[in-house]
Amino acid sequence: MGRFPWMIHLSALEHAAFVLGGLLVYVVVTRISKQRRHPSAAIAWTMTIAAVPYLGVPLFLLFGTRKFARARRHAPIAASSGDTDTGAAWARQLLASMEVPAPVRSHSIAFDNDGATARRDLFALIEGARERVDISTYVLGADAFGAAFADLLCRRARAGVRVHLLLDAIGSLWMARPQLRLLRAAGVEVRWFMPLLHNPLRGRTNLRNHRKMVICDGSLMWSGGRNLRGEYFDDAPGSQAWVDLSFIVKGSLALQAQALFARDWRLASGNRDSLPAPAMATLDAPDGARVQLVPSGPDYADDTVYALLLAGAYRANRRILAVTPYFVPDDALVSAWCMACRRGVEMTLVLPRVSNHRLADWARERALRELAGAGARVLLYPAMLHAKLVVIDDDLALCGSVNLDGRSLFLNFELMTAFHGEAQIAWLAGWAEKQVAQSAPYDATPPALWRDVCEGVVRSVGFQL
Repeated sequence: MGRFPWMIHLSALEHAAFVLGGLLVYVVVTRISKQRRHPSAAIAWTMTIAAVPYLGVPLFLLFGTRKFARARRHAPIAASSGDTDTGAAWARQLLASMEVPAPVRSHSIAFDNDGATARRDLFALIEGARERVDISTYVLGADAFGAAFADLLCRRARAGVRVHLLLDAIGSLWMARPQLRLLRAAGVEVRWFMPLLHNPLRGRTNLRNHRKMVICDGSLMWSGGRNLRGEYFDDAPGSQAWVDLSFIVKGSLALQAQALFARDWRLASGNRDSLPAPAMATLDAPDGARVQLVPSGPDYADDTVYALLLAGAYRANRRILAVTPYFVPDDALVSAWCMACRRGVEMTLVLPRVSNHRLADWARERALRELAGAGARVLLYPAMLHAKLVVIDDDLALCGSVNLDGRSLFLNFELMTAFHGEAQIAWLAGWAEKQVAQSAPYDATPPALWRDVCEGVVRSVGFQL
């Protein structure tokens, strides 16, 4: 009785006043900061504040912010007179309106769909760096791959290369601490993105950095869906490496990625220091394929990748081909894809039969049945498929770190790359069709009542999965 006297003496009226005050805090904070919130997230926050206000209000103040950037008013974006490329001009115009970096022309683009080859190419890329290496990853494994990667960074740092390593504090939580000490002793500059305990004015713990990129000398960028851990590259006894995609781009895209990395680096430190600007001004190839960074997250006022996917659903004329490990989208995207199916667009979605996140597998079921009912091809790959890819007609392909779930689309710092070149779109579409050929059709049989209820409960918190 004596431990919580303030709770014992609250009358029903005082408790109701606290609940109403908490809900008012939610409304005021959301409106003042112009936080456009996913409906399931809004429902979850208001229910938590109403049901357990003494816990819900502090949690909302600590974790409730979703965006750091605010939208600015712009004049309508006109199509550039120099933009003579056919294809997804609508996508380039849409991304320009959301302040996404403009497309650039690359010198070369190389895709890696094999883990062993991806490992070799990534290590060779870093080995060849002469001035600086900037690395951002969600996971750096405490395994043989992580040890080999850390050893490579130590050798490059001792050779005089400036090495910056940005690690997400949640994704790399189990990183071996002796490994971290060796990196710092060798001269590698390491920063943690949003540690569990940090000044809440510098960010929110639930906003994670899921971007994957390695930039060497401001001229080469490695990116894609792979984290820096063994299962993304190497077979192990009794299990094969996860099926994933990564790529290396040479050209000005690396400069844009370097600027993005510098911004994340400053955010992780909580101050305004910056990395030195690269010496070269541009690396565009006059006749190279167009390629474009598409970052998304709290540092962009708009949900850039989500907006592009939604617009693509209505712009597509022939096909939408999507590959993702986790599929927990919001109702608007599912409805848009269903409508695309009904107007004759060939919609194909490929997922792993069983992913490494079982809750996500449960939460995806309702959306999969809805898509299948609208005529989409929903296919289940027999092994762990971790690639993230969307192809729209023959005009646009997106590849990178964004899963088709609420956390990636609305909360995380993410990075996709848009490929506008015909050869690159064809390669990615061909790779996806190979996964289709190895997959089995999804069984859209309605579930039993208990299963349906469980799926609904899990999906209600889908924005956090």
